[in-house]
Amino acid sequence: MASQDMMALVDLDDEGVNRAFRSDVLDGMSGDPKAIPARWLYDDAGSQLFEDITQVEEYYPTRCEREILETRGDEFAELIGPGRAVVEFGSGSSVKTPLLLQAIDPAAYVPLDIAGDFLRAAAADLSRKFPDLPVYPVEADFMKTVQLPKDVTAMPKLGFFPGSTIGNMVARSAVDLLRSMRETLGPDSQLLIGMDLIKNVAVLEAAYDDAAGVTAQFNLNLARRINRELGGTIPVDKLQHSARWNDVFARVEMHLEAVEDIAFDVAGRSFTMRKGETIHTENSHKFDLRSQSTLLLAGGWTPVKRWTDREECFSLILADATIPRKAP
Repeated sequence: MASQDMMALVDLDDEGVNRAFRSDVLDGMSGDPKAIPARWLYDDAGSQLFEDITQVEEYYPTRCEREILETRGDEFAELIGPGRAVVEFGSGSSVKTPLLLQAIDPAAYVPLDIAGDFLRAAAADLSRKFPDLPVYPVEADFMKTVQLPKDVTAMPKLGFFPGSTIGNMVARSAVDLLRSMRETLGPDSQLLIGMDLIKNVAVLEAAYDDAAGVTAQFNLNLARRINRELGGTIPVDKLQHSARWNDVFARVEMHLEAVEDIAFDVAGRSFTMRKGETIHTENSHKFDLRSQSTLLLAGGWTPVKRWTDREECFSLILADATIPRKAP
């Protein structure tokens, strides 16, 4: 079945500007230190650059996750079962999705992504690969509860959140997202989620600062997007990409660092940055078994099964929606 008409839920003003993007950028640029939520890295250009990142030698998570999906299909089928609507949060190009869909015989596929053109292309491609599978792409900010297409509301659901995107968020935001996912999917749902694991610092930093500079362009694209969509005048050539391990918070941080003093406008407001000052653009938290379980349980999900690749670099976790209890 061809993909259905896309449901667009992004909040645009009369001039076509994403209100949430503008608000987050202005708030983030006004802060000390400056910081912008990582989800805004993923416009169409950013989404394509991220796909390019997954192909560089240093970036191990995609290869490790594919290994799990390719080798554990029978276990997925047994624990998930057929007939679920698979709802993928931040679907991107959906390159890993066919491995899951082949394993579990789903009733429908609902990709959610904020990058509309990229989403449409990926949904059309997946429809060609699975012509009998109903596909319902939804353009939305999955950080909030999403109203799913009415054709899938009565189906049991499996949330799919690969790629350790959950690691981009601080704990409070990650828990909020997991709770909103539970609200989106319903009380009898399951969640299959990727989480990267703590490992050698040199390996971690290289994964976010590859020798070819693809990750640097991905990071700098955020400044270009701000200029394009918010009337910005950021001198992109005066910024450089920086990736560093923060052991206290168990995360790799990405920053845009000013190489000299600069001044610029965004959406009619003026800003400055001193040489060496940064805009914090992304976190990638890394986990161990206990921190994974704690995060999922706080977000309303009970872990059922955990898989890792052969080198134990990356993990996929299947969790059930937790049944609320009034007593311990």
